[in-house]
Amino acid sequence: MEDQNVQNLEPNTEAAPAAEAAANPLERKVTLRIPAEQIANETQRLIKQYARSVKMPGFRPGKVPLKLVERMYGSEARSEALSKAIEKALTEAIQQGEYRVAGGYRIDPVGDEPAAEGEFVVEAAFEIYPEIEIVDLKEVEVVKPVVTVDDAAVERTIEVLRKQRATFVEVDRPAEKGDRVTVDFVGTLDGEPFEGGSATDYVYVIGESRLLPEFDTAPVGLKAGEKKTFDVTFPEHYGAEHLAGKTAQFELTVKKVEAPQLPEVDAEFAKSLGIEDGDVAKMRDEIRASLEREVKARIDSEVKRQVFDHLLAKHDFPVPQSLVASEAQTLAENAKRDLQMRGMKVDNLPVDPKWFEEEAQRRVRLGLLIAEIVKQFELVAKPDQVRALIEEMAQNYDDPQALVKWYYENPQRLGNAEAVVIENNVVGWALERMTVKEEPRDFESFMNPNVAA
Repeated sequence: MEDQNVQNLEPNTEAAPAAEAAANPLERKVTLRIPAEQIANETQRLIKQYARSVKMPGFRPGKVPLKLVERMYGSEARSEALSKAIEKALTEAIQQGEYRVAGGYRIDPVGDEPAAEGEFVVEAAFEIYPEIEIVDLKEVEVVKPVVTVDDAAVERTIEVLRKQRATFVEVDRPAEKGDRVTVDFVGTLDGEPFEGGSATDYVYVIGESRLLPEFDTAPVGLKAGEKKTFDVTFPEHYGAEHLAGKTAQFELTVKKVEAPQLPEVDAEFAKSLGIEDGDVAKMRDEIRASLEREVKARIDSEVKRQVFDHLLAKHDFPVPQSLVASEAQTLAENAKRDLQMRGMKVDNLPVDPKWFEEEAQRRVRLGLLIAEIVKQFELVAKPDQVRALIEEMAQNYDDPQALVKWYYENPQRLGNAEAVVIENNVVGWALERMTVKEEPRDFESFMNPNVAA
């Protein structure tokens, strides 16, 4: 119960109802009345405490007269005494009103209510956690993808692994897609060279580079020693502003063409993938098992996203803005740290927390909702669940036990695993109450949607 009429406090404080801010239904305000005598007594106690350690020329330590100490530190002592009195009065008011306070608090001057003689009056404003009513979910439908790892998926993965281990041999023929080429090129813009537009002995694999398409495929059909002149139009939003939207002319010379030689799928190839005895059949089984783990993780992630979206859509409640502001600040700091790790100088880079308010709002709402569901339905993370999750994640590593040890030797990392288990528990709880519709999906389009599109 949350009653704004906070009464029957200790004799030295009083809390009274005050008008709430209509714009924030979670804000509560209490008026705190603190006797001036209480502040004066605490101020004197602090001054005596200061006196025991104050040093002043002409006096032994601890023997400085209180009058001098008060003259030097009286303002500081009174400020500290007042702060302690407000803190104590507010704590009592919160306990008396049974408020569940979210975030910090704000102290404001009193409005129309005058202070009586011999008392100090302030108004404390804070936010409370919302009351969340968990609704029925039986009309909610979640689509769960059903994906089979077939032989074709295994073979495609083997082909990818072969290409990753390819060696290249120089050939005397025109270049094709998949060949590695060594080229020289000179680029001009309106007849003038531009920065970054020329290179010597530049090496790349046709069709697998990050070059613009016109440039990437330019060597196709050319043999070593042959040249080609062509235009490249840069995108409107190209990273280099002086090139964005413009068309440059390039002269390219092919110096070497190398064809890929893929390794045979044999015992040596299997050993290169960690199969100690070189058993190719065992290698295929391991690849299939790894793909099945990836598919499961992708399905779980997709289902979790749907469940959380539905939960947020079905539960409408106000959110403490102090928590949103704090989360937005955290997201901004994380973004800045990420840019710094990528090599960018961020000392004077403005990263405004307001950019992250929408994501922060969602995170806080979801966090509060999950916490309420966990509390009501006792979905806390059990030790065996945490252990099972960590061991499942460890299966994708060369030394699974080392990863398990890495999690358990650090409380923060273990806490992160526990948080995932709690989320999984909430998803499981929700799926028991929702309608789950299975939908068959093709492996390739499900795992590589951008490529399939």
